[in-house]
This record gives sequence, C-alpha cells and structure tokens, in this order.
Amino acid sequence: MRLVLCDDHEILAGALAAALAARGHQVLAVTTTPTAGVAAVAALRPDICLLDVRFPENGNGLDAARAIGRQYPETKVLVLTAAADPQTVGEAARVGVAGFILKDRTVSEISEILEMIAVGKAVFSPGLQSRGGKRGSKGVLDVLTPREKEVLASMAEGQSTVRMAQMMGVTTGTVRIYVGNVLAKLGVHSRLQATALARKLSA
Repeated sequence: MRLVLCDDHEILAGALAAALAARGHQVLAVTTTPTAGVAAVAALRPDICLLDVRFPENGNGLDAARAIGRQYPETKVLVLTAAADPQTVGEAARVGVAGFILKDRTVSEISEILEMIAVGKAVFSPGLQSRGGKRGSKGVLDVLTPREKEVLASMAEGQSTVRMAQMMGVTTGTVRIYVGNVLAKLGVHSRLQATALARKLSA
C-alpha cells in the first residue's frame, strides 16, 4: 500500500511510518501540515492518505480531506486522530473520508484497516457516528453491509471473536474491525447493546 502520512506530531508520525513500512506498506512521505499533505498527495498520488484533523496553528485537516477528495479522488483518506466530537465526525463523513479511527488502535489494526479501505470498505471506530446517521425503524440495519449483518447475527448467537473468525475465514483482528463497524453504524457501545437493538428491530 502506498501511503502519505499527515500529522503535526512529527515524531509519532515517523514512528507510525516505520511500523507500517515494517508491515509491507510503502510510506511515500510524512508531512506535518494540511497544505503539505495535499501537496504530497498531488505529487505522489498514494493509495491512501492518513490524516489528522487537528492542526492548532496550521490549518484544518478536514479542509485537506475535502481538497484531496475533490482533486485526487483516486487517493482515499483515512482520518487518524486522538479524539473526535460528533460534529467533526459528521463533517468528515460529509466530506467523504473512507474511514475515521482513533489513535488508540494498534499498528496491526491500522494495517488491517488500510487493507479494508483499499478494497472499498468504510471503517469508523466504535461509538463514532457513521455516514448513514441515525435512522428510524428497521432501516437502521440497512446501513450494514452483508458481512456486517453476518457478524451481527453471530453476535446475537453469542459466538466469540475466535469462533466468528474461524467461521468467516478471517483473522480475529478483522472480526474486531467488523464488530467495531457494526457498533459505530448502529450508534451503540457494546455487543450486548447491538444484539438487543437487532432483536428489537426484528421483532
């Protein structure tokens, strides 16, 4: 995966770049301002740009995401930030980012998320408002992909992460990402809440 990183914490970004490179990704540039990030995308045309949204003195990361989406749509944007309020997440979704995750993810999880985004999946951290927003009635479940609905059904049956991974033929890390997407899209914070909501809507 060809990547550009954009984060005002240069040391942390450099460490993440090295860790992702060790996992087979090609980090083309590490930038520290939104302007530099957009310029790097323009010059290098990466597959994905990992972008923070908070740059206290040097611009807005979401403006950069908007510019990348408009001018270089072949480059997907993954927002990677330390904290997120609902307004920021909602704006990022309207901009059209491919993912919005928090920096508490492990490098292995970030690497797996990059692979998912590369094949067209959207990834939002648990608890963050999803692109679809809140919907009423059974339409809530319509925001889930077929794979996510499969995961939700497995959760409702009480299956463990390991068991789901075995049945789906994927890693446990990938299952956790699917579970996170389900929780985020349903606007809940636990597997128990997700299954309770699913049962209520299917009743």
